[in-house]
Amino acid sequence: MRPKFDLSLYLVTDSSYHEEPEFLRRVEAACRGGVTIVQLREKNRSSREYYTLACQVKAITDRYGIPLIIDDRVDIAQACGAAGVHLGAADLPVSVARRILGPDRIIGATAKTVAWAMDEKNQGADYLGVGAMFPTATKVNTVLTPVSVLADIIREVRLPVVAIGGLDAENCSVLEGIPVDGIAVVRALMLADDPERAACELRGRAEEL
Repeated sequence: MRPKFDLSLYLVTDSSYHEEPEFLRRVEAACRGGVTIVQLREKNRSSREYYTLACQVKAITDRYGIPLIIDDRVDIAQACGAAGVHLGAADLPVSVARRILGPDRIIGATAKTVAWAMDEKNQGADYLGVGAMFPTATKVNTVLTPVSVLADIIREVRLPVVAIGGLDAENCSVLEGIPVDGIAVVRALMLADDPERAACELRGRAEEL
């Protein structure tokens, strides 16, 4: 059976900011503070390195009963027993990932237009990541998504949606009045002075939207 998931506060990791022990400490602190789902995103590791880190992060998320999502890599998600995978435009199609992973894994997909989002839904996506809402340092060429498009996707596609891209406790008010299911953050937790406290604050802000 597919795990239940709560998108309220979605942590997308970036291990490039810290040595591994500090990275893992921050992930755990964020989980203690209120993160509801974690996506491990590693763009520059070998398959073995990605798998090894995924197993370590999964040990943390399992302790807190939080689903672990693997970015891009269906094979890594399968190998480490993650709850699911998140796929972008350059990754395997959702329909192919669903065929490989079966009906019991969570599959998220990136979408930037209503038509794109509808296609991902029809292929079997469980939720959508929509953005970027603001410029972000995690991608060189950030394509911003207007809040109006986010609202259109939520209204037309009727899948759970998490907003992503440069969001933090100060600017997520831009989403007020939009029935988004959660906010995804990277630097707001990966670079926070106190990740646990920051997660607690962000969780509160997310639930006010």
